[in-house]
This record gives sequence, C-alpha cells and structure tokens, in this order.
Amino acid sequence: MYSEDFINDDEIFKLLEEGKNAEKNEIREIINKSLQKIRLEPIETAKLLQTEDKELQEEIFAAARKLKERIYGNRIVFFAPLYIGNKCINNCLYCGFRRDNKAIVRKTLTEEELVEQVKILESKGHKRLILVYGEHPFYNADFIANTVKIVYNTKNHNGEIRRVNINAAPMDVEGYRKLKKVGIGTFQIFQETYHHKTYNILHPQNDMKGNYPWRLYGLDRAMQGGIDDVGIGALFGLFDWKFEVMGLLYHAIHLEKTFGVGPHTISFPRIEPAINTEFYDQTKYKVSDEDFKRVVSILRLSVPYTGMILTARETPEVRREIIPLGISQIDAGSKVGIGGYTKDDYIPEKEQFHLGDIRALDTVVNEMCENGHITSFCTACYRSGRTGEDFMDMAKPGLIQKFCVPNGILTFKEYLLDYASEKTRKNGEALINKELEEIGESDPGRRKMIEEKIALLEKGERDIYV
Repeated sequence: MYSEDFINDDEIFKLLEEGKNAEKNEIREIINKSLQKIRLEPIETAKLLQTEDKELQEEIFAAARKLKERIYGNRIVFFAPLYIGNKCINNCLYCGFRRDNKAIVRKTLTEEELVEQVKILESKGHKRLILVYGEHPFYNADFIANTVKIVYNTKNHNGEIRRVNINAAPMDVEGYRKLKKVGIGTFQIFQETYHHKTYNILHPQNDMKGNYPWRLYGLDRAMQGGIDDVGIGALFGLFDWKFEVMGLLYHAIHLEKTFGVGPHTISFPRIEPAINTEFYDQTKYKVSDEDFKRVVSILRLSVPYTGMILTARETPEVRREIIPLGISQIDAGSKVGIGGYTKDDYIPEKEQFHLGDIRALDTVVNEMCENGHITSFCTACYRSGRTGEDFMDMAKPGLIQKFCVPNGILTFKEYLLDYASEKTRKNGEALINKELEEIGESDPGRRKMIEEKIALLEKGERDIYV
C-alpha cells in the first residue's frame, strides 16, 4: 500500500538548490502572493528559505505578522498537555521515553489519577487539552477512548474540558473511528524528520516507529476514519531545518490534494535535553533562535490558513519574539512528567524532555494582555461542526474571525471571572473594552451582540459562544 510516498528527498534538495539567488522582486512577489492568503508552491517556499538578504528577511517577518493578524486577529488560543503514560516500545535515539532508557520511571495514570490531574488543570482555567501517550500497544484505541471519556466527564465547579486533542501512535482506520465516536478534536502525529535516511537511522527498523510510510500516512488513515482535523509537525534539530520546512509543506499539499483540506495545525518543536539522552549534545542540526524565526515566519507565509503551535519547550524570551510571527496556539502552565500537575512540580525521571517556559498559566495570560493579545480558550468551531473543510473554507479567506473574535473574547471573560489574579483581571478587562471599542467602530451590531453575551456571563452563565 505504501511502496512509494509523497516525500521525495532528491526533489526537495533540487528545489532548495534552485531557490538560491532569487531576485529581490521575486521574493517580494512571493510575499505578496502569501498576503493574499494563497498557499505557496514548493519552489516559492524554497526561495524564501534560501533568502539570506537581511532586508528581505525582515520583510518576510513583517509579512508573517501581517498575515497572522489578517486571518486570526490578535487572539492566541491556549491549551495544556496532559501526559497519560510513558510506556514505549520504540528506541528513538533523541527521546527520553525510549525503550532502553533505564533512567525513566515508567508510569501510566490510573483513572483516579487522571481525574485528579484534570481537576487541577480545570482549577487553573484550562478548557483545551492535548492528551499525550507513549507508543505502546497498551495505549490502543480503546484505552485512549476511555481516557477521553473520563476527561470530558470530569468537572470542577465551573471548570470543564471542552476539547480533547490527541498525540499518540498512528493507528489503523478502525482505531481512528473509535476515537471519532468519543469526540476528539485534532489528532496530531509528528513525522519527527521527513528525511528518509535520517529517519531510518534514528528509528530502528524493528520498532513500531521504524516504518516511515506507516507513520507518514497515519493522518491519511485518520481522515479516512472521520477525523477531519489533523496536526502535522517535525522535530527541528534532527536534520536540516530548511529540508524539514519543505517536508511540512509537502505534507500539507498532500492532505489538500487527497482530502480537500490541509492540516488544522503545524508544530515545529526544537529538540531539547532529556534525562540520560546524549543525542541532544551530538546533533549538528540544532536550530538557532534567528533561524527559528525564519522557520516560523516562512511556514506562516507558506500555509496561511493553518494554525501554528509554539510550545513551552521554548523560553519566555523566545516565545515573546516568535509569537507575533504567526503563532495562533500556545500552551502554558505545562508539565510533561506523568502526574506532574499534582504537586505542581517537575519530575525529570518521568519527563520526555525539559521545558523552557515553566511559568504559571495566569502569568502568561497576563503577559499576553500586556502585549495586546486576547487569550482564547475557544472550542466553538469544534462543537458547532466547523471543522475540516468547513473550517478551512472560512480560514483561507480570513472569515473565521467572524467567530474567533467574539468567542475568544467570551472565553477570555470566563477566565477573568473565574480564575484570573486581580492584576490579570484588571488588564484583561481593559483589553476587552479596547477590543469592543474597535469592533463597535466598524460593526456596532456585533459589539452589542458580544456585550449581551458578556452580560450573561457576568450573571453566572457559562459556555456561551457564537
């Protein structure tokens, strides 16, 4: 079934070579195409990647900022990861969870422990989670479906989880159908590296993960199983960053051509240290902060309609600089150790990697306020059926803001009422008022609609959305 795949290494190298020495006017034409919310072709992305002129790089950064505002406005969607278990039968050389790592304490949350973790996250204000599982037969579709049901059924006063996304091993179509039935949001699979030779070196062939095509087509099977929101990603630091950007673009194009809808999200985590894992110090492909800015901004221009995720792997300083370049989703107050939320502590022997941003959720939310960003916990599209092709039909021309802006404000208001510190509440209310004034200048009726729904929240109602 998978004798050939849609990633052609030689073609990518050829395009990257052809992309060198593009004229300034060519680069500016490509930027202008993207600003019209049109996905770029591989040769166009290759030319952006090979742009070494500092003036043009600044123009790429500026265009990424502008494009993000045009499509998603000034909102940033927040979520939290919840690691369910770290059993793993793979031996990926860069991963703290790898099978042969004896320094890792293997742990899978019991149902009672899962409930406890969810209640803690709800008590902080989270409404969106991504559940993360090691790659092990124990974490099959039935196990994952049961954990999703538990999460959705766990309430804590006004707290509830309204969207559960999944990061787990690729499944067969029937497995995905089981997860669709329990109402998952996005299913996320990172190819790790799109470079075939590097993939084979880092993932032993006799492991579950050693089959490159099985992993590459994992999201095809998810779409066939009815999951129309999927997330792609690469782990930057395993191979050349320019090649990986091209791989992500080719993956997006493949999904578009095959299913009529591209990825809901793209992620680009950078490799981080992990306990008893030497690969971090050995790799020659680490991505500098300056090149990371190029990764994010060029991906934003290449696939304008797609949500882009920046995780707490990055330090606060890096996140401040990168978020304006096209980011639409971040996590905060995160723990990546099994059971890490219980003691609000870090547990190196149970973590897949080290985090760079360990600040509390409220601290990050307040910083977003001060930088003019609306914190959104919105799950309205998912629960209103605006997913897959329906979502993309609105995202591509920028019409999704019709829903995202009011729903972002409403979920932010919920957070301010129920969970925010006094400082964050004060800054958040000022930001909402400013946002409403701007909306009212162009659409007084829309402002009135939002204010009426805010009044309902202030009276004690919850989960109000457009």
